Amino acid sequence: MSGGHFDYQQYHITYIADEVEQLIRTNEDEGLNEWGDKRGRFYRKEVIGEFTNGLNLLRMAAIYAQRIDWLVSDDDGENEFLERLQEDLGKEIDGLQRKRKRRLGAG
Repeated sequence: MSGGHFDYQQYHITYIADEVEQLIRTNEDEGLNEWGDKRGRFYRKEVIGEFTNGLNLLRMAAIYAQRIDWLVSDDDGENEFLERLQEDLGKEIDGLQRKRKRRLGAG
């Protein structure tokens, strides 16, 4: 297993991001949860916009934490760190742009 400098705590960032993404997805969900309450929180659009901004930052933070972890754990050298960081960030940005285009096309 690679990394370990941060005791693999960087995965908590990914978990939080996943939870925020779920809140965004279910915000307007009228369905009931296991306790009979509506799943949706029904936050205003501008609040969900800030959730989306936070989600994007969390995803980027997770990438940085992972890449830094591998560097300081001597799994990657400085060149690999820089290359993989840019590659991972590029993939994340591409994914965000695709999601945005889908949202704009659907709206």
